[in-house]
Amino acid sequence: MSVMAKFQGSSLGARVLRSSVLTIGGFGMSQMIRLASNLILTRLLFPEAFGLMALVMVFLMGLGQFSDVGVTPAIMQSKRGDDRDFLDTAWSIQVVRGFGLWLVACACAWPMTWVYGQDLLLQMLPVSALTLLITGFRPTKMVTANRHLNLGRVTLLDMVTQIVGVTVGIGLALWTHSVWALVIAGVVGALVEVVINWRYLPGPSNKFHWEKSAARELIGFGKWVFLATVCGFFFSQADKILIGKFVPLDMFGIYNIGFFWASFPMMLGGMVTQKILIPIYRETPPTESRENFLKLRKMRVAVSLLLMGFVGIFAVMGVWIVDLLYDHRYLDAGAIAVILAIAQMPMLIVMTYDQAALAAGDSKRFFVLAAARAVLMIACLLIGLEASGLLGALIGYGAAFVLAYPVVVWLARRMGAWDPLHDLGFAAVGLGLAAMALWINWAAILSFAGKSL
Repeated sequence: MSVMAKFQGSSLGARVLRSSVLTIGGFGMSQMIRLASNLILTRLLFPEAFGLMALVMVFLMGLGQFSDVGVTPAIMQSKRGDDRDFLDTAWSIQVVRGFGLWLVACACAWPMTWVYGQDLLLQMLPVSALTLLITGFRPTKMVTANRHLNLGRVTLLDMVTQIVGVTVGIGLALWTHSVWALVIAGVVGALVEVVINWRYLPGPSNKFHWEKSAARELIGFGKWVFLATVCGFFFSQADKILIGKFVPLDMFGIYNIGFFWASFPMMLGGMVTQKILIPIYRETPPTESRENFLKLRKMRVAVSLLLMGFVGIFAVMGVWIVDLLYDHRYLDAGAIAVILAIAQMPMLIVMTYDQAALAAGDSKRFFVLAAARAVLMIACLLIGLEASGLLGALIGYGAAFVLAYPVVVWLARRMGAWDPLHDLGFAAVGLGLAAMALWINWAAILSFAGKSL
């Protein structure tokens, strides 16, 4: 069979190949746009602006995840995922939630200003939170396309959304040299995303509707997803919350530049697992046959090779990349990027397991894993900050991923997805890459360590 023939047709394999290429290609284009924007904006704005915006984004992500009732994964895995009444009920829940989130953000603006001692947050939070209200109107056509692995037009529209947001942000930064450029660009991007997906994705548009049985299924599935996303917020954002509180704002801005580089592989892995793995696990459950398990092993090895190779680049070359692209104010971001890239390797090895529980409709066990990860992340970051400042926090960040492995194994075994041979092999690869990265970048890491203690 020719390479092109493998991409054609409606079989699961063909759809996975097409969706994988589109997801990776779209991610690559997205990160090129994101990188260009970052390089330009770091020259037009000041480190504190990125620190302020990081605080705003952490708060907004927290609001979103503290109220997530799992509409997207519910549609992805439900037998009624293509039913109009089910979809319109899901959309109605989503819209009401968006309005509620914006009101909560307005109410929380003053407390956030007091906690972090940054007066500008009082105005920034209500305006930035308009993105939550706007994205509540996202059409379920976006999820439906993902459910059936038809991602071509979705990927293109994502690119358009990002280009518009970046263009607006750079234009406003040139004009104002203010953090408000980042705020307004986010709101404009959210509005463009909703409008063009509503207009250009195929399928009927959503309307307000309430069906009790659909709502019962959504809420029944979503209650554990809600708890899992609350835990997921603390797991994924604890570094921003704690480091943003305990280090100076300019250093926090530099940390976020380092995180920007180190986060590329994690973002790619998250995108692949969310967009592709639930449909794969739903259609080929590993518990049904050895053949299914072996198919998933091939997929898992391919994804892990991609992610470990990607993170290895930033682990080895992080300092060189930052030295090349940024001015002297941001040089410590290179060492931060190297340490974070190494710290994320354990998470990338097991990233393909998480979605098995959601695909099987077992949101409760998914919550248990999320809760364990959140507790470990907060504890390790606090211990690290107390012991060695920012450097200790970065080490704690990696330790949390390692310590969560037994819980990952528990979940993966329940779903019939655990593959110890895969994990052992890529652990060896990760150790080799980490040793090489530390050896190459040791001088920069020592310099950063001296400043962070």
